[in-house]
Amino acid sequence: MKTVNQWGRFTLSHTENKLSVFALGGVGEIGKNMYAIQYADDIVVIDCGSKFPDESLLGIDLIIPDITYLIENSQKVRALIITHGHEDHIGGLPYILKQLNMPVYATRLTLGLIEGKLKEAGLLADTERILITSDSKLTLGSITATFFKTNHSIPDCLGVVFHTPEGNVVHTGDFKFDLTPVNEQYPDLHRMAEIGRNGVLALLSESTNAERPGFTPSERIVGEHIMEAFIKAKQRVFLSTFASNVHRLQQVVDAAHLTNRKLALLGRSMVNVVKIASELGYLTIPEGMLVEAGEVNRMAPERIAVLCTGSQGEPMAALSRLASNSYRQVDIMAGDTVIMAASPIPGNERNVSRTIDNLLRLGAKVIYGSGSVTGMHVSGHASQEELKLMLTLMKPTYFIPIHGEFRMLHHHGLLAEAVGVEPGNIFILNNGDVVDIEQGAARQTRKVIAGNTLVDGWGIGDVGNIVLRDRKHLSEDGILVVVITLSKTEGRILSGPDIISRGFVYVRESEGLLDEAGRIVADTITKLQTENVNQWSSLKISVKETLGRFLYEKTGRRPVILPIIMEI
Repeated sequence: MKTVNQWGRFTLSHTENKLSVFALGGVGEIGKNMYAIQYADDIVVIDCGSKFPDESLLGIDLIIPDITYLIENSQKVRALIITHGHEDHIGGLPYILKQLNMPVYATRLTLGLIEGKLKEAGLLADTERILITSDSKLTLGSITATFFKTNHSIPDCLGVVFHTPEGNVVHTGDFKFDLTPVNEQYPDLHRMAEIGRNGVLALLSESTNAERPGFTPSERIVGEHIMEAFIKAKQRVFLSTFASNVHRLQQVVDAAHLTNRKLALLGRSMVNVVKIASELGYLTIPEGMLVEAGEVNRMAPERIAVLCTGSQGEPMAALSRLASNSYRQVDIMAGDTVIMAASPIPGNERNVSRTIDNLLRLGAKVIYGSGSVTGMHVSGHASQEELKLMLTLMKPTYFIPIHGEFRMLHHHGLLAEAVGVEPGNIFILNNGDVVDIEQGAARQTRKVIAGNTLVDGWGIGDVGNIVLRDRKHLSEDGILVVVITLSKTEGRILSGPDIISRGFVYVRESEGLLDEAGRIVADTITKLQTENVNQWSSLKISVKETLGRFLYEKTGRRPVILPIIMEI
């Protein structure tokens, strides 16, 4: 049965028994991961991520997936399975669960991180949370889910196998094949091979490093380089990384302990993750090692290390504020060592470079760069040979590359061809594109609603294109507020026009311009009144048009003009 939705798209109802796979976020982009498997009237959702806005989205705090399709089919949603605890996979939960309450399935550390978010949002009591392990088996309507261990840059990562009447669908989650992991959580190669032997109808595999040849180095290498830097440092050591990279945090703790340093934590997310990971046993910190931020400047510089947020150059994160000398309790001193143990997410390069420049101006020794450059960071994602290994183990009939920008998905598709997947069986999707599989045959002919939902403060989706256009206009040309007071009985101007400029011109240097603008407004009001035009809407429109033309002729700018007319 075909129906036309309000967006004018054809959608197929799911009364027939077929398997559908689609992404609501995470393809054609980095971040905002959310995928769905649907068979008949059962939907299982995988991950619920967020991503940061680019410079065009002024004032926006976060971007999350548009879940209109899930809300419209809420009675069919059986579960939300979270593969691991990174923000691009759990960051949308506090906002999405306010719109659609779903039972959340996740591993122990991931649940701990999720519960911290839900507690802040006031959703903890209302959200059903179920602990899973690699041995769990979930029956979710007509879909059964089982799991397998992978490793990544955070503990407790899982891949998922969805057993459906049509066949098995595998979602890898984020992974790499680190055969010497620092936490001894080894990838379960034998289980992956068994899944492949049992037959995989469709594989959804992450594509972040699909352009990078070879294998991704082990996280253990980073620990050796961190230890070496701590030993060589003559003064304080500041290390910035993703707060959720618990392996890296443990390596910093170990290096600080070996070099007899106390450890301070800067940044709310760093403090929260360390607290949760320590309580759950994923992070071991010697008793008495942690000190408050206020003690850093008072301690001997060779006896202190600092773990902080801000590896992506976020303006309000701890490292950025340290670099600009605006962190209230702690200062960067000449001779301090600053380690940036993360590589920039695409789009963040400019902010990271600015932070590094500011640190160098303060006289710090800055160690940055990944791979063989400094050894301070290795990716948590599989490179080309590991992606080919996953494809070889799973031997899928159909392949859907996920988690990456278009060029990454494209390169991953070429890798799949290289290991024997038929070119016609590879689907490179946009968010919302649906792959339907029925009686073993797959096709992509329809879409569901997908896109971005913008989070601004407490508002979810209430900022749209018109608001963003106004913000862009304000940021480029500023605003003029024109205040006029009229006599209610006589209609004449009692006071004003008073003109207030913000972001348009500096008042003290533009008094002549603003005086002339005031005269033009007064003349416009007087002229309209002589023509018996007294409606406020007409007066405001005329003031905006007349004043706008004058200002553009004089300055070449088009500020937002806001007339305020009062009667007394």
